[in-house]
Amino acid sequence: MTIFTVFFQMLAFLLMIGAGYFITRRGMLDEHANSQISGLLVHVFNPLLIVSSAADSVGLISSGDLRTVGLIASGMFAVFIPVGMMLSPLFDKDRDQRKIFQLMFVFSNLGFIGIPVVSSIVGAEYVVYVTEFILIYTILLYTYGVGLLNRKFSLSALKEMVNPGTVLSLAALVIIIWEIQVPDFLKTAASYMGNATSPLALIAIGFQLAKADLKKIFGQLRLYVFAVVKLLVLPLLLLPLLKLMTSDVHLISVCMVMFGMPVGNIPLMLGMQKGIDVSTGSAAIILTTVLCVFTIPVLMFAAAY
Repeated sequence: MTIFTVFFQMLAFLLMIGAGYFITRRGMLDEHANSQISGLLVHVFNPLLIVSSAADSVGLISSGDLRTVGLIASGMFAVFIPVGMMLSPLFDKDRDQRKIFQLMFVFSNLGFIGIPVVSSIVGAEYVVYVTEFILIYTILLYTYGVGLLNRKFSLSALKEMVNPGTVLSLAALVIIIWEIQVPDFLKTAASYMGNATSPLALIAIGFQLAKADLKKIFGQLRLYVFAVVKLLVLPLLLLPLLKLMTSDVHLISVCMVMFGMPVGNIPLMLGMQKGIDVSTGSAAIILTTVLCVFTIPVLMFAAAY
């Protein structure tokens, strides 16, 4: 796949974000409806896309590849956490804002953006590898993420790890590892519902864009610097290490997509719960999401050589 093919695929995603923007500006989508869409994505469509991918990948994915991707995913977070600690003071001197930047370095949009990108660019059968990143992400979210803002770890927060996303992600891994044959009618239902993930997730991002202060999003130089570091510099620095762990071009492509994902909504939600001003974080989410349309093709080009 050439850089131009990837670029036009990402451009299609940008058009869907634009559709969400237009729909919202025309009054066809409001806060309540967007909240319901987000809930469906988190609890229904995204998990079903993962299960559908696993069901279609039975017999095609080796346990060795799963272990390799698991190690790579663990290594990614092991790098991003200290990088966030070291670099966050460069972007804001306020203690709470530094925490938000630390979280933004670590918690990317692996689900809403990562799954559709991997499915469309690398192949739907490779979405199952995203599951491993999401599982580790979830564990870190309710330990490191919550602990960073609370200044202590909370056992009660760990209960939040039990949700449809993690349960069905584990189910997907079980299907792959034990090569369970899912009945065709279940695969078809899961596939059709899971396919709703991409357009709905991108429309939801368009909603955020329509409600945001565009000057604040696109007028902050520090956010562009942050975006370049997160979306390009870090993934490209990790690429040589990635190629030492595997020579499989498809695995490398999946992992590079994961490395270069835009900021997710989690830092925003955690900050809001603690009463922290998250306007900068909100701007970073939208800016990095828009810019990844241009950075993902660069990462895919680098991964191929």
